Amino acid sequence: MIVQRRAVSAVLAAAALLLTAGCSSDGEGGSSGAGDGAASSGAASQAPPSSRATDDTPPAEGSAKVVRTVAEGLKSPWGLAPLPDGDLLVSSRDEGTITRVDTETGKKTEVGEVPGVSPAGEGGLMGLALSPDYASDHMVYAYFTSASDNRIVRMLVDEDKPPGEQLGAPDTIFRGIPKGFIHNGGRIAFGPDKMLYAGTGESGEEGLSQDKESLGGKILRMTPEGEPAPGNPFPDSPVYSYGHRNVQGLAWDTEQRLFAAEFGQNTWDELNAIKPGDNYGWPEAEGESDDPAFRSPIAQWSTDEASPSGIAYAEGSVWMAGLRGERLWRVPLKGTEAAADPQSFLEGDYGRLRTVVPAGGDKLWVTTSNTDGRGSPKGADDRIVEVQVS
Repeated sequence: MIVQRRAVSAVLAAAALLLTAGCSSDGEGGSSGAGDGAASSGAASQAPPSSRATDDTPPAEGSAKVVRTVAEGLKSPWGLAPLPDGDLLVSSRDEGTITRVDTETGKKTEVGEVPGVSPAGEGGLMGLALSPDYASDHMVYAYFTSASDNRIVRMLVDEDKPPGEQLGAPDTIFRGIPKGFIHNGGRIAFGPDKMLYAGTGESGEEGLSQDKESLGGKILRMTPEGEPAPGNPFPDSPVYSYGHRNVQGLAWDTEQRLFAAEFGQNTWDELNAIKPGDNYGWPEAEGESDDPAFRSPIAQWSTDEASPSGIAYAEGSVWMAGLRGERLWRVPLKGTEAAADPQSFLEGDYGRLRTVVPAGGDKLWVTTSNTDGRGSPKGADDRIVEVQVS
């Protein structure tokens, strides 16, 4: 594999070119431009586990078949969180609203608008996650871009109130994540340890990724109250791993191992096995590296084939949504390594794919992302589809 090395000046020049030309995987990918990447969305750790035994290596080839359309007519959907009763909460990046979707009928009911959201470029209302104690506390967490930063808030959901008025006032638990027109990260998820994880971007300032004092270009781990989680690798810091470019996919397997997807620049998008305290190389390395200081990805793709956002774990594999790539990728796992070459499905069938969450057993929910300003909406876009996988 090719090892990417760039002098700082060359990287900065390339970034400037991407900002002006809108190409490569910078941003989130477009049908003619570029790409932006488990418990996917926020509630994957609460979804029913895969039926596959954890010590079984899945077959090299699998399958993915759309069995039905769950909902249509969504606008810039981003985060997706399954509720205990089987319904879904979905965030609209550009409208700043959260909508409840009945997964049996497809009916959409607006829960409410999140105050303080300032959508622009790749920023807005992004990841959602349910409290691990949602059944009793009814708290939903959201990652969004404000006028000054990216931040995480939690809000009470009161289903007894009228539609559009069911969200309580946001309680900001974490602030100060760098914001930009690009690379805002945005995925949040509660892990099996009931700690809150957040994938952030370097907001176009590549030097932030290697700066362990910065919150940009990181995976963060915190308590539900927003404090650095016990056992983090750096004292009194929420930083869990660093050297990332733009993390938008988080997922755990049934052995509680964390995986993350992130956008490359011009050459390689990545799926990584995350180890606390490890350095994933950006901007010094993009894709596989022979430098022992950096951890290499377990799989990589050219940016026009992927530009990954959400990921989920099911049936022994990580399933990864591609924006610019307009396909769903399957990466079968053996421990924390890929057991076979990645396999793609649904190529071009539904356009840009944004978020993947487990729907129980061998099913996934997958959202399209064609109304985000970079896709080509068709018919009933955007939509949520149910996919049966093996």
